[in-house]
Amino acid sequence: MKKSLAQIVIAKARKLFDKSGMTLDELGMKMGSDSKTARQAAWQLFNKTPDPRLSTIEKLAAALGVEVKDFL
Repeated sequence: MKKSLAQIVIAKARKLFDKSGMTLDELGMKMGSDSKTARQAAWQLFNKTPDPRLSTIEKLAAALGVEVKDFL
């Protein structure tokens, strides 16, 4: 079965996150979540969001220090 574009983006984002050495807490806070919800927000992005919004992908790219095109 062919992967959707959203699945490809999330898979590449996960690889870049793993290479970053950041924790889910750090990533969530860099994406704009407060310290109480940061970990959950980042976890949900990778595990529960089937089709993330472009604005979320832009925040993720900025937090990881990459460009959106790096997810493609």
